[in-house]
Amino acid sequence: MTNTLFKNALVQLARARDAANLDPASLEKISTPNRELTALLVIPMDDGTTKEFAAYRVQHSNVRGPYKGGIRFHPKADMDEVKALAFWMSLKTALTNIPLGGGKGGIAVEPKDLSRTELERLSRAWVQAFHEAIGPLQDIPAPDVNTTPEIMSWMVDEYSQITGDTTRASFTGKPLHAGGSEGRTVATALGGFIVFNVLRESLGIEAGASVAIQGMGNVGGFAARIFRENGYRVVAMSDSKSGVYNPEGLIVEDVEAYKKTTGTLNGFPGATPVTNNELLELDVDVLIPAALENQITAENAQNIQAKVVLELANGPTTPEADDILFAKGVTVIPDILANSGGVVVSYFEWDQNLKGEHWSEVEVQEKLTLILEREAVQVWGRAQLLSTDMRRAAFVIALERLI
Repeated sequence: MTNTLFKNALVQLARARDAANLDPASLEKISTPNRELTALLVIPMDDGTTKEFAAYRVQHSNVRGPYKGGIRFHPKADMDEVKALAFWMSLKTALTNIPLGGGKGGIAVEPKDLSRTELERLSRAWVQAFHEAIGPLQDIPAPDVNTTPEIMSWMVDEYSQITGDTTRASFTGKPLHAGGSEGRTVATALGGFIVFNVLRESLGIEAGASVAIQGMGNVGGFAARIFRENGYRVVAMSDSKSGVYNPEGLIVEDVEAYKKTTGTLNGFPGATPVTNNELLELDVDVLIPAALENQITAENAQNIQAKVVLELANGPTTPEADDILFAKGVTVIPDILANSGGVVVSYFEWDQNLKGEHWSEVEVQEKLTLILEREAVQVWGRAQLLSTDMRRAAFVIALERLI
């Protein structure tokens, strides 16, 4: 693979350097993670056999506070991906100006192939492997792709049993009964909407505009509901295998109910089937990639018809595609801003755990809105000042804070 995810991240770093007068020596240091940890997890399976799973934790930067970042369970999880995601998390926490650093973890596994008991054993084994490197004041993991509040509750319980920690601040994204925060589940999608909404008029998008969303996981599903509830026309949705399109608009709850009942979007009534690639190229006002990385590339960027790309996934647009979209006048609201709501509310959860507090959902969302509106306006203003795209502008602000 020519363009690895971490290479893309370093290209983005170099572009930010060229867009502003940033110290090269500091950038060289920022380009290298502090620690890269690996482990081989050997898990007893329900049938009496054992299986091995590669596990990872990358601690990129802690100059602004403890490492922070999710753990993803995915067959393609590898060190390159985890390094890139940890790097982006360092920038994300700096951009939102919260006192945390950047990290990321993963296990190379297809969680759908495991029973619930096997999944619990695997989750606890990850903590057993890395418990000395994590903790409330050192490194605070959280959910990511295919990891859930329940998985976090197993992990925080395992950490507590091993270390005796009682704060429950060692992991975030937990269920409410296990010390989780109000508003955490919807935070990434809601944060994306808050950023989009404060910039909407500057972006030239009318209220009620058309939206296409790639991905129906936690982030994509909530995004579809939030945009529809706020009067937008969600015209396309997709999961990993199929998609549906209706230019008049989809009833999001009906699409989700159909997927839950049938396990697929194929055959959803009143809509045209589309592939994930076709969805990206639809004639819509707002395109929201909310699935995996490297979806908009040099090969398809010229075909993107959306006016705005709101990146709720991590790394969905390659650097080459960024150039093509910018030249076409397509505004990309970059992932380190657009999907930062999750880590901001994770920070709130950690803060509440350490203080023994529990904030209302209204308070959480008010604090989230204040932070994201402030930083979105800053990024937009810096992009205009530097005559550059929003990604370079966001990187410049984040890197200045890290330096």
